[in-house]
Amino acid sequence: MKIFLKIMLLSLLFISCKNEVKEEANTNTKNTAQTEIQLIQFHTEHRCITCNNIEKLSRETISKNEAISFVLYNVDDEKNAKVAEQFEATGTSLYLYNSKTKVTKDLTEMAFMYAKNEGEKFKTELQKEISTFQ
Repeated sequence: MKIFLKIMLLSLLFISCKNEVKEEANTNTKNTAQTEIQLIQFHTEHRCITCNNIEKLSRETISKNEAISFVLYNVDDEKNAKVAEQFEATGTSLYLYNSKTKVTKDLTEMAFMYAKNEGEKFKTELQKEISTFQ
């Protein structure tokens, strides 16, 4: 009987975590259910200037592109553990993701290279990556 209760509690925990991740994703720039391509940024609880710039510049770059949604996840929040594990994200990182084909492109290196001091270069490089992403 105790084993059955433990299994039931664990099942409920996994189900509720899965639903919470979807809810957070839907609170971002555009409805992710309507866009095939997502620009996903992971961050930690305590964000630095560069991390904040990556978010700001990413949002600005895709603001007029209805085909791409921006999704932001805090990797320190337990409800985002599954998606962080899927992308192997442990801190600030940036990805292009095609929800239909499951293709992922890691843009973290580019983001850190340009986000702090070269905003226009960041936007140009991000737009270039988006235009060639399948």
